[in-house]
Amino acid sequence: MYREGHLGVSLLVFAPVGYWLTTVGNPEAALVTGVIMCWLAMLPDIDHRLPVITHRGVTHSLLFAGVVGSVFGAVGAVLTDAFGVAGVDVSMFGVGGADLGTSGVVLGVLTVGAHLLGDALTPAGVPLLWPFGRSYSLSVTRADSTLANYALFGGGIVVTGGWAIVAFGSL
Repeated sequence: MYREGHLGVSLLVFAPVGYWLTTVGNPEAALVTGVIMCWLAMLPDIDHRLPVITHRGVTHSLLFAGVVGSVFGAVGAVLTDAFGVAGVDVSMFGVGGADLGTSGVVLGVLTVGAHLLGDALTPAGVPLLWPFGRSYSLSVTRADSTLANYALFGGGIVVTGGWAIVAFGSL
């Protein structure tokens, strides 16, 4: 999957989360979640730049999703403490009343999970249970399919735009 396809899948995964956050009165968290998910949509492909890690290895696994979620959670907890000491209320950025630490874990796992879902659409698949060898694939499209990548991107934009219109229209 290429960047456009991964952005589209990230938007599709984000869409129900963003809709829910907005309709429960937390559009700020929806905005932050969507921006971070799109900004880091290619994070698992960091393995292209690291010579000691093979592509679609550890960074394309549930283990990596858990590590990223843990790092995001730790950053969220530190930010909560730091802003709390400064007297700044950051509760609006928590998800569903959860603190920033818990919200960070969910955001990290969703961000990597969206990328894994995109790559699972290709015949090469992803080693979800790395280091246990098997790759999982839905084998729907080739990673280099221009049509599939742009269809996912366009679909993500349409679905995200659609929920935003519905959610903000009901506020």
